[in-house]
Amino acid sequence: MQLRPHQQIALDAMTEHSKGQVIVPTGGGKTLVAIKDAKRQIEKGYNKTIVVVAPRILLAGQLSSEFLEEIENVSVMHVHSGETHHFSTTKADDIQEWVSNTQGHKLIFTTYHSLHRLQEAEVFVNAIYFDEAHNSVQRNFIEAVEYFSLESEYCYFFTATPKHSLTPMKVGMNESDIFGEVICQVPAPKLVEQGYILPPKVKVYKDDILKKDELTADVDSRKIIDNIDDHKTKKVLVCAKATKQITRLVSQTDFCVELAERGYNWMYITAKTGAIINGKKVNREKFFDTLNEWGKDDDKKFIVLHHSILSEGINVKGLEAVLFLRSMDYIGISQTIGRVIRTGAKEKTYGLVCVPVYSRVGISTAKKVQAVVDLVFKQGEPAISVVKR
Repeated sequence: MQLRPHQQIALDAMTEHSKGQVIVPTGGGKTLVAIKDAKRQIEKGYNKTIVVVAPRILLAGQLSSEFLEEIENVSVMHVHSGETHHFSTTKADDIQEWVSNTQGHKLIFTTYHSLHRLQEAEVFVNAIYFDEAHNSVQRNFIEAVEYFSLESEYCYFFTATPKHSLTPMKVGMNESDIFGEVICQVPAPKLVEQGYILPPKVKVYKDDILKKDELTADVDSRKIIDNIDDHKTKKVLVCAKATKQITRLVSQTDFCVELAERGYNWMYITAKTGAIINGKKVNREKFFDTLNEWGKDDDKKFIVLHHSILSEGINVKGLEAVLFLRSMDYIGISQTIGRVIRTGAKEKTYGLVCVPVYSRVGISTAKKVQAVVDLVFKQGEPAISVVKR
């Protein structure tokens, strides 16, 4: 696959630096840059060990598929507790045995949560790629992240939303000994101008205060249905406060009936409930296959609800709008907006970001969303989250 100009600039920067941060807006194609660099590493010699770190098992699986579309003649291992078609383990002895007995190039996919297992196995790594690298600063992960940053030949951190720290008590990506310097930063306005991503359009609309005897779930249903009717959006991502909010919405209201009357399908996925499509429980593979299939179909209309699983990293084709029913931090907001700014149908000219406001509820979220949009898409800066205490 051919690199776009900004991707080539990022790859060139990685060629010149053995460690560093690559800051690219969501939808800018960070994964392909990592894949091209991994291919370059493999072509340099024999028996290379490449590690890719993801924030979630789901994303580790997606990255595995994307890497293997471009890279051939490698042995693959997954180090996490999820299901995979490849050899998988979280036991240090098994990891060590696989690495020792496997000839040729090795490609290992793991999560931040399981990265320490590779450390325990004392695996020597030629190159390691941290996806959604703002996750790497978490207290439970930083020891293993620092270990591989210092011990690997090449180490790169990819994110659209860096996390910095101003306190010695917590590590941030501004600590260059671990994370290196920013070796490439691509401004979002440049990608919009070149037609690689779309600009977001924030729509803040006032809602009625909860009426007497009206359930909160009924209000949530009304917000989503009104959004569909007002904007005629076919593919909508809804960010819910909690799993309970989603289950009440589909079980205690006429939400599903209202959607069916308008020709919409519905689906949701949470850690507690698993994956549901139109009321039927499915496995995660079926869920994401269906989500991508519907996303590519210009005529398909659907609502997908989630609490956090779809906020970052997962590539979903065709989403046109996001509706916030919850507040998030700057990283969460920026990552979520990134779900709907990918180019899609010809008539799609922007990603719609809807924030309902009633009384004082939702006002802070609306302000945060607009602040992120102004910073990233007007000023061209990444949405950096800063820990001050």
